[in-house]
Amino acid sequence: MRKLIVTNIISLDGYHEGQGNDVMALPMDAFFDSHNAERLRAAGTLLLGRKSYELFRDFWPSLADDPEKVSTFTDDPEQREVIREISRLNNAIEKVVVSDGLTADRTAPWTATTRVVARAEAHQRIAELKRGQGGDILVFGSRTLWNDLLAAGLVDELHLMIGAAVLGAGTPAFADGKTPPLRLLGTRSQEGSDNLLVRYAVGSGDERRR
Repeated sequence: MRKLIVTNIISLDGYHEGQGNDVMALPMDAFFDSHNAERLRAAGTLLLGRKSYELFRDFWPSLADDPEKVSTFTDDPEQREVIREISRLNNAIEKVVVSDGLTADRTAPWTATTRVVARAEAHQRIAELKRGQGGDILVFGSRTLWNDLLAAGLVDELHLMIGAAVLGAGTPAFADGKTPPLRLLGTRSQEGSDNLLVRYAVGSGDERRR
């Protein structure tokens, strides 16, 4: 049984993004990058909604082979290498996109590694993925999708990086303010970062054994 893990950064006051869909309002630092690379190494499938897929498709593919561009993001040589590794991992991994509108001609340069699933079929197809063999099923971004999967009981773990920022307004991470029971798996901090990673199992121990 494969785990479905949602990993995202949120503000201290619980926002997924700032006003005007501003994701850059969140402190995406070297700790954030290193955690994302860690999760991608353990994953076999990247599961995304259409908007997040298109954002990733337009940003990540070229960075593995473009150290000059990566150098504009950070002065830290180690972080630059992590960013390039994330690009390589994103390029190689199987990508499943839940969308009724995405077509194959809009998936380049990831066409060979992308599969589109209709929204009406998403729960069934994702449940089938979970019953298969392979690495974790990883969700980045994709707030609408992961909230739907959380409500459907298909999410196994939430890995939330609590960013050291209070936004005051924006898009709340949780769609209706409700979550199923959560069980703390652990927390982690990193020297030089003011962010905190919090990992939860979704559902009580009894529910997860059913």
